[in-house]
Amino acid sequence: MADTADPVDAAGAPDAGSPAASGASLAGDLSLVGTEHDPLVEALALVDGAARRGVGLRLLGGLAVRALCRSYPPRLRRDQDIDLACLSRGRKDVVAYLDGVGCEPDRRFNSLNGDRQMYFTAPSGRPIDVMVDRLAMCHTIDLRPAFGALPTTVDVVDVLLSKLQIVELNPKDARDIFHLLARFPVSGETPPGGWRVTPDEAGPPIAIDRARFEKVLGSDWGWWRTVTGNLAKLPTLAESCDDYVPDGAHIDPLANASRLLEIAEHAPKSLQWKVRARIGEKVRWYELPEEVAH
Repeated sequence: MADTADPVDAAGAPDAGSPAASGASLAGDLSLVGTEHDPLVEALALVDGAARRGVGLRLLGGLAVRALCRSYPPRLRRDQDIDLACLSRGRKDVVAYLDGVGCEPDRRFNSLNGDRQMYFTAPSGRPIDVMVDRLAMCHTIDLRPAFGALPTTVDVVDVLLSKLQIVELNPKDARDIFHLLARFPVSGETPPGGWRVTPDEAGPPIAIDRARFEKVLGSDWGWWRTVTGNLAKLPTLAESCDDYVPDGAHIDPLANASRLLEIAEHAPKSLQWKVRARIGEKVRWYELPEEVAH
């Protein structure tokens, strides 16, 4: 469900042969934006249609980042999946809705895995992954606590954590992290350095939920280790590629990352966290997600 190709090496540069290393644009063909070939158009139509029918469906992944950061240059891929999330209590309604709008279910996969993940093919032929309650990759995010916080995507802190939990961070996910950190401050705080431009908020201000961020990282050392490690990489990554920090950034993403590192360091730690911290990196603290065959 997340982009897993082209990992960034320890020095912050993409692997040789990756799109970034070969000079290929991560943004893709910008002429596709807003057309029927733009996956965000189809994804938003599905989510908006579900909302009109009272069905709980939200965007995840790179398309969620685009929906949250619409004023920033988009990352486009013609073959991009649509990643969605729903709650288990509304799963049957989601299945009925997607079937009703012409999405073809993978019945065998869904019958075996539908309690945690479902797979469909959109009318356009684009794959749709629907995560149920949780997103399990290198770490597991419980999407239920803040599922209804935003109308189109899962909560911004969950979108950010879904990117920061990737151990082998790749250029596409790194770019998404920079966009989120350039757009959203920590809740209850003035952005580090202030706003660079007037926020283009259409509704109530959206922010990275500090309490949820602290809770996730303070209860699980593995989560803490991966997220703080990725945040610490960002200055080097920013130097390696000028495409990461978006034009017209609302706030300084590196200052925002530094603030999140401070919050992670001082977050209250659970007993389980402290016990696991004593073991440290002697034992692997993350899962190695595999692509599930559909």
